[in-house]
Amino acid sequence: MRHFFGFLVGLSFAGWAALTPAACAQTAPAPVAITVEVAKPQGPLPPVWAYFGYDEPNYTYMPDGQKLLTELAALSPTPVYVRAHNLLTSGDGSAALKWGSTNAYTEDKKGRPVYDWRIVDRIFDAYVSRGMKPIAQLGFMPEALSTHPQPYRHHWAPGQPYEQIYTGWAYPPKDYQKWGELVYQWVRHSVARYGEAEVKTWRWELWNEPDISYWKGTAAEYYQLYDYSEAAVHRALPAAILGGPETTDPRNEHAATYLRGFLDHCVSGKNYVTGQPGTRLDYLSFHAKGSPQVVDGHVRMNMGTQFDDIIAGFKIVASYPTLRRLPIIIGENDPEGCAACGVRTNPANAYRNGTLYASYTAAVYARLSELAAEYQVNLKGAVSWSFEFENQPWFAGFRDLATNGVDKPVLNVFRMLGMMRGPRVAVSNPTALTVPDIQAQAQAQSQRPDIGALATADDHSAAVLVWHYHNDALPAAPAEVALTLQGIAASQALLQHYRIDEDHSNAYAAWQALGSPQPPTPAQQAALAQAGQLALLTSPSWITTQNGQAVLHFTLPRQGVSLLRLSW
Repeated sequence: MRHFFGFLVGLSFAGWAALTPAACAQTAPAPVAITVEVAKPQGPLPPVWAYFGYDEPNYTYMPDGQKLLTELAALSPTPVYVRAHNLLTSGDGSAALKWGSTNAYTEDKKGRPVYDWRIVDRIFDAYVSRGMKPIAQLGFMPEALSTHPQPYRHHWAPGQPYEQIYTGWAYPPKDYQKWGELVYQWVRHSVARYGEAEVKTWRWELWNEPDISYWKGTAAEYYQLYDYSEAAVHRALPAAILGGPETTDPRNEHAATYLRGFLDHCVSGKNYVTGQPGTRLDYLSFHAKGSPQVVDGHVRMNMGTQFDDIIAGFKIVASYPTLRRLPIIIGENDPEGCAACGVRTNPANAYRNGTLYASYTAAVYARLSELAAEYQVNLKGAVSWSFEFENQPWFAGFRDLATNGVDKPVLNVFRMLGMMRGPRVAVSNPTALTVPDIQAQAQAQSQRPDIGALATADDHSAAVLVWHYHNDALPAAPAEVALTLQGIAASQALLQHYRIDEDHSNAYAAWQALGSPQPPTPAQQAALAQAGQLALLTSPSWITTQNGQAVLHFTLPRQGVSLLRLSW
């Protein structure tokens, strides 16, 4: 495919070379005009991107996992939140795809609880020591508590039916009071180990995607589990923050019905513990996913379905007067639904290694705060379900941020977002796609590029994130951008221009240039690690403003992302 793309690009360049200067002048598109008004704030830009998650908690304390955690903690000026599955799953702590375990709960021969927090502590120590915050998931069901414990450990691999992962850990407890006591003991242990002030800043949640086979009980049994969990969490720490239900895509009527049913229960349903109406809920969570596919031999992304999920979820929350201002965390916010499914079993996942994943991510996250403001909801975070996978081939096509300790281009988008300061400021870009445009493209045969921008500013700096995204993974001409910044309160400003494209901040392209070695030599690994870091397009330079205005011209390749930072 790489050589095929090169062939297409070669044909394109040959065609361009045949044009006369006069023809070029007639056919060259006008620059994309983007105007940023530095002195016109549009509202806050909360760090909704500083949230990450993964299925395999035992990767947390492995060398590559610890390296990546350190990088994630460093990229954000505010604490990064981390969400992981399998924190109460029974087992010996061995890691595998879609699997993990801590063995936190077992029972002795008389059925009495035995608590062992050593593996859980090892995971949470890795977070807390870096200033990160857990989204501590109450799940999954320990083997000794499951109503259907066998089979318990699964051995799923990509290409096998996904239903194989749903084993004994997905069932309700045989004793809800024992479950509640397990939750109480975990929260109490956390307070004893990390201190009340620290644990009050965490987020606790119940389960994952109970509307599908992650939960083999009924909706009513999930409500019951939530009530026992809520009573236990707040008995151990009244100030603890607990949420749910982490349901799947709200554009789907089944998932939407499940989400509404849970919210109805929390507002006015009979509490299974107290017998009184309602249950305390501190924040809300649901998931949003895109849907890429292969069309005419190439990958076509589908960002519209992801925005359908986000908007549907926001509308559901906004329909509850007593809940609409509660914090929302989009518990998984991704281009599709299976991080551990690689390219070999699903060719549509070919977007994951290169710049397409990066430009898609920039285009999605840049719009989240504006959407939340439009629907008047309180969005706090959007979890990118992406981490790293141990003992896998280099660039195997999993949805991860790094491969074998080397950062992928997408991680540099989060680095860019972490460098933006101050509130959102006004951006005018007549050619940018609107969210309705993006939603409409989900069903359209023709696809338009999305060349857009997000900008922030404070008293002495401004930052503009610009992307050149397209749903289709096809070669295309770069865009010429004319970026005008107005309202700069200085006659000079220092410009730093960071870039993600085929030649910058791109370890995948560097690996391909080496011949795609499996594995790279130590010297090659060092070079790839450097190539994976966020890079400047040019050396920093001083620019002169006129009447507080500066105009910057640059070329942005298809699927490229730029961050332009000005300071004065």
